Amino acid sequence: MTGVVRPMAASLCFGVLTLLGVGVSRAAERPRAAAPPLQLPVCQADLFSHCAAQIGDLTVLHLRDHFYMIAGDGENIGVQVGQDGVFVVNTGTDAGASGLQALVRRISLLPIRMIVDTNADAETVGGNAALAGSSSGARFDNPVMGPAPATSIVANDVIMQRMMGAPGVPAAYASAGIPNNPFPRSLSPYRLLINGEPIVISDQPAASSDADSFVLFRQSDVVMAGDVMDMNRFPVIDLAHGGSIDGEIAALTNLEDLVVGPAPFTFGDPGTYVVSAHGRVADNWEVIDYREMMVIIRDTVAHMMKQHMSLAQIEAAHPALGFEPVYGASTGPWTTTMFIEAIYKSLQAKKKS
Repeated sequence: MTGVVRPMAASLCFGVLTLLGVGVSRAAERPRAAAPPLQLPVCQADLFSHCAAQIGDLTVLHLRDHFYMIAGDGENIGVQVGQDGVFVVNTGTDAGASGLQALVRRISLLPIRMIVDTNADAETVGGNAALAGSSSGARFDNPVMGPAPATSIVANDVIMQRMMGAPGVPAAYASAGIPNNPFPRSLSPYRLLINGEPIVISDQPAASSDADSFVLFRQSDVVMAGDVMDMNRFPVIDLAHGGSIDGEIAALTNLEDLVVGPAPFTFGDPGTYVVSAHGRVADNWEVIDYREMMVIIRDTVAHMMKQHMSLAQIEAAHPALGFEPVYGASTGPWTTTMFIEAIYKSLQAKKKS
């Protein structure tokens, strides 16, 4: 009897160990649990520290009930969520796309239905292909035009052309990231209704470049201002791509028309939030100040040009000196000297025309 019990016990023990081994192996094969949903209170007035979180290299703010701002990967990003899915404005850089995609998934598990680009810079559109490829299934089908892409990438046609590149030259971006729903300048403002909220995309020609757009979320009362306004520096005026100082000021004037201040009750809601290219969230007073700054600097440079001062003499006179402590830079991709030179050349071109 003993000779029978011992083999049976050994066999049973071996079977238990085998099952445990299989269990451990299968547990190791299971994917890690998804990161928990992001839960942040909605921002109240200027108390942004209470509604912000640092997720890796990215900072996220819960600006409105259904609207988030993400910073830290190229140009500032806007995310609107609701029953239709996720609506994203700007997608950051290609290198940071995976981190952005993971953060958006923590904000909402619904698919990304639409992406809007505010300009054609690599730090604005670099993540288009990755985010557009993260969704599946057609949603906005049209009985006339047929099935729509899973993610619609909307932009003015100048942005699309810039991303496609010149004829015969390989495009700098993957085809999946190039806008598949472009609109011509003649259709600006371009209107949408997503997640129960009216959204207005308005083209701003010849501002920072010839490809700038504003995106206004009417119900959330947020404007994505793109490169037209930058709270970290003087605005880039890209002369090579159609930018001009007068167009920049005209765009800032248009931005003033979109924002509403906290009047007459200044102790309540701060009014319209303005998300610029980089830096903190701005309000209507800062939009006014930014525009006035641009007018003052432009007029100062223009006055010096009338005195027959050369570009070198104007730069040495520091026409933007009063604003340099906040917006100036002596190093980096966009310096104060480059900014003054762009204004000078823009006014010079206007004089010749």
